[in-house]
Amino acid sequence: MAERWGLVSRNVAKLVDPPRVPRHEIEPLTPEQARRLIDAASDDRLKALWVTALATGLRQGKLLALRWEDIDLDGRKTLRVRHTLARVDGKLELLEPKTDRSRRSVSLPEVVVTALRAHRTRQRMERLVAGSRWQDSGHVFTTTIGTPIEAARVTRSFALALERAGLPHIRFHDLRHAAATFLLAQGFTLEDVKNLLGHSSIVLTSNTYGHVLEQRQQQVARGMDAVLGG
Repeated sequence: MAERWGLVSRNVAKLVDPPRVPRHEIEPLTPEQARRLIDAASDDRLKALWVTALATGLRQGKLLALRWEDIDLDGRKTLRVRHTLARVDGKLELLEPKTDRSRRSVSLPEVVVTALRAHRTRQRMERLVAGSRWQDSGHVFTTTIGTPIEAARVTRSFALALERAGLPHIRFHDLRHAAATFLLAQGFTLEDVKNLLGHSSIVLTSNTYGHVLEQRQQQVARGMDAVLGG
């Protein structure tokens, strides 16, 4: 800023060697593993959370912030991303997304619509069981008494869901990566993935999922062999 204002002749911070940031190697679920997770979660009260994460690529905080008023299951079949759920000063609060790009509407596949309808029915039953203990927060994903659900509790439940399905341990965030790789493997573009994930730049999308595109290019090369190689 000082350089922009003309107070210094150059920005000496440009001479600094930035620290290397280790990149977490992405190990998303395969389509077959994703189906195993969904099948094994038939009695899981958070099954709709796993399905929605796999199909939309939404971050955990945004999924846990969803309220029923944000979701249209009977008309346009969309959800609106308007908040993220985070703990502030010891209390769970709805916060505004960091960027305008994060605030968006997402079209829902039928598999998500079906899962959310079943989840809504289950939540109504839990409300009856809870009786006067029920606290109507309006959230889609809640505790058994209607309060917003903690990220730590979701992490534990997700680990159990993976164990029941006989799948290796992965982070909840890897469901977001799985959603992206599923699209790229089907031939959808980086722009499609960027829009789904709400990335601010296609460069970010390319840097994150470039290795998937390399695999896709190998498939293209084999396709050309099938045509030209006899």
